[in-house]
Amino acid sequence: MKGANWRHPNGPGSDIRGKENYPVVDVSYSDAVAYAKWAGKRLPTEAEWEFAARGGLTGKPFVWGDSFRPGGKFMANTFQGHFPNEDSDEDGFSLTSPVTKFSSNGYGLYDMAGNVWQWVSDWYRPDYYKQLSASDSISRNPIGPESSFDSAEPGVPKRVMRGGSFLCTDQYCSRYMVGTRGKGEISTGTNHLGFRCVKPGLREISETQ
Repeated sequence: MKGANWRHPNGPGSDIRGKENYPVVDVSYSDAVAYAKWAGKRLPTEAEWEFAARGGLTGKPFVWGDSFRPGGKFMANTFQGHFPNEDSDEDGFSLTSPVTKFSSNGYGLYDMAGNVWQWVSDWYRPDYYKQLSASDSISRNPIGPESSFDSAEPGVPKRVMRGGSFLCTDQYCSRYMVGTRGKGEISTGTNHLGFRCVKPGLREISETQ
């Protein structure tokens, strides 16, 4: 939307009053990096993000386990209804939701799936992890490729995004699944993209609002 930014997430007539517990949106990659630096933190690597998102679980398709809706309970802010024109809001939210509205993972972290995408520090290349798995060495906390490449838009620099958003649905984008990833042009900000920070030297990830 023309004129949208983090102070006016839904356009010039909107503001962030009453949104203190919501994730920040409409931030580009450089916006996120600048904030993290100001706060004495940094963005996580993709590997750090996934380690934190899994919350101690291994081999599970979702942050919380094996089923998308265990016992019929919504575990994340995603899209319900006919995508993209009819969101039934069964989970209680049509756009972003405040933090802590859905259950935390095993590490006590909220919204590691759904709500808003999250920038991570890695450049995007679709074959990066395939290359790592083909090597004979063990890679501990890989920091990503040295440059970006997307065959759909060669020459457009992109960084990895993780977690999915309130627009994700199995009809189109099921990237609330923990092993999936997205990509974003580094100067782009949208109303379903935010970020998290890590404290340098620690695995702990905190939500930035």
